[in-house]
Amino acid sequence: MAALVAFASNSLLCRVALSSGAIDPASFTVCRVAAGATMLLIVARAAGHRLVHQPGDWRSAAALVAYALAFSLAYVRLGAGIGALLLFGAVQLTIVGAAVAAGERAGRTEWVGLGLALAGLVYLVAPGFTAPPVTASVLMVAAGIAWGVYTIRGRGIANPLLTTTGNFARGVPLAVAASAGSALAIGGGVVLSPRGVMLAVVSGAVTSALGYVAWYRALRGLTAMRAAVVQLAVPVLTALAAAVLLGERITLRLALAGALILGGIALTIVSRRRR
Repeated sequence: MAALVAFASNSLLCRVALSSGAIDPASFTVCRVAAGATMLLIVARAAGHRLVHQPGDWRSAAALVAYALAFSLAYVRLGAGIGALLLFGAVQLTIVGAAVAAGERAGRTEWVGLGLALAGLVYLVAPGFTAPPVTASVLMVAAGIAWGVYTIRGRGIANPLLTTTGNFARGVPLAVAASAGSALAIGGGVVLSPRGVMLAVVSGAVTSALGYVAWYRALRGLTAMRAAVVQLAVPVLTALAAAVLLGERITLRLALAGALILGGIALTIVSRRRR
C-alpha cells in the first residue's frame, strides 16, 4: 500500500510543480532522479551495505529515465487524474502484453478485457471538448510503457534496496543527457525556483526512491498479473486526491474511460488467474 500511495503522490507533486511553472520538465526530471539516487545511497550506507559493485543494470536505468522524462513532459498539460489513468492503463497493458508474448495463452475473456481497456484509452484521448491534449497523452502512454518495462525487469530481484540504488545511480547521467536533449528540442529555457526544486526533490527522494524500493520488495511475492492488478488502485487514489487537493474535476468522460480501462484490465487478470 505504501508503494501505491507513493505512485499517486508522484503524480500530484509533478503536476503541482509543472502546472505552476515553478520548474521546467527537464530540470524536474534531473532533480528527481538525482535526489532519488542520493537518498538511496544514504539509506544503503546506513544499512551497512558496501556499494563497490552495485546491482541493477543500464537497461533498467534507461527505462526508469524514459518513464521519468516522459512523465514530466506530459504533466505540463495533463491533469493529475487523467495522467494517472493514462499512465497506469498503459502500464497494465504492457505487463499483460508481455505475459502473452512470453507464451502465456490468452482466452476469449482475456481478449475481451484487453479490448475494453484499449477502447477506454482511445475514448479518453479521442477528439472532443473534454479530451486531453494528444501530445501530452502520447507522452504519458510512453511513460506507462517504460514503467511497465521497469516493473517487469524488477520481478525476482534478490535485494530491492541495492538494485533500486544501482538503477537510480546509473540513471543520473542518463537523465542529464536525455533532459538536455529534450530541452534543446522543445525549447522554453531552464526554470528553477526554490519551490519547484523542493517538489522535485521530495518526489525523487521520498515518493520515488523509497516508494520504488517498497514496490520492488513487493514484486518478489507477486506474479506479473498480480503486479498489474494491484496498481489499478493508483489512478483512483490520484483522481480523488487531485479533486480534493488540486480542485480538479472528475468529468463524465474520465469516469467512463476509467471504468472501461480498469474494468477491462481487471477482467483480463481475473480470468487469467482463474485459468
